[in-house]
Amino acid sequence: MLQQDLTSTNLPQDAAADGNARSIGQVSQPSEAVQRLDIQQSLNVLEELILESPRVPFSRRTFVDEDRLLEQLDRIRLNLPSVFQEAVQIVQHRDTILGEAEQYASEIISAADQEAARRLNDLGIVQQAEAQVLQVKQHVQQECDALRSQTMSEIEQWQHAAQQHWQQIKQQAEAECQALKQEADIYSAQVLQRIEQQLSDMLRVVHNGRQMLPVADTMSLESSRSPAASPGKAQALPQSNVTRPGRSSPRRPSE
Repeated sequence: MLQQDLTSTNLPQDAAADGNARSIGQVSQPSEAVQRLDIQQSLNVLEELILESPRVPFSRRTFVDEDRLLEQLDRIRLNLPSVFQEAVQIVQHRDTILGEAEQYASEIISAADQEAARRLNDLGIVQQAEAQVLQVKQHVQQECDALRSQTMSEIEQWQHAAQQHWQQIKQQAEAECQALKQEADIYSAQVLQRIEQQLSDMLRVVHNGRQMLPVADTMSLESSRSPAASPGKAQALPQSNVTRPGRSSPRRPSE
């Protein structure tokens, strides 16, 4: 009779062990689902956007479409809350599992208490039975607390890693945009400087050419003001016009 009672007492303990194993297996499934959940695809699109953008000649810089870059960052930013929501759902799911495990443990403890009370009434060892029940309760509570702490720690690590990764992506994108903007400003300044130099050279050529013209303009003005000049003076003008082609033509300054 005593052997049969011991066998019936071991059955709830085995069932408790099986229930704990099933609970632990169910807890590990959401963890694998979270590991599969990432934003790798969005990051690949961002990488392709940077690699396919035109490069600045003779540099390692790239012109990136700001609108497309910001759009992709918005997509990543929108995907991150879903990851956090999945993490919250996992915590809730684990809390449910822990609650079921605690309830199952309470049922086991209640059954054990009843069996212990019946046996203690027969054997007269009430204090020993109460100590054993208390030990079982403490052990189950410790396991539940440890599992809860581990779950919360993992969730915090995932949240911290996701936030840190997003901050790195944001800082890198802002740095790239700032660098591209500075290089574009430098390139524009160089182009404008070359245009200014060319215009300055052209103005210098025009100015030098105008410096050569006042002699002929003055002579034409004097001849128009004195039409009744003496024949000697009238013949001096053609001579000056004849000898003028022999003069060395003004050189254009080198640009």
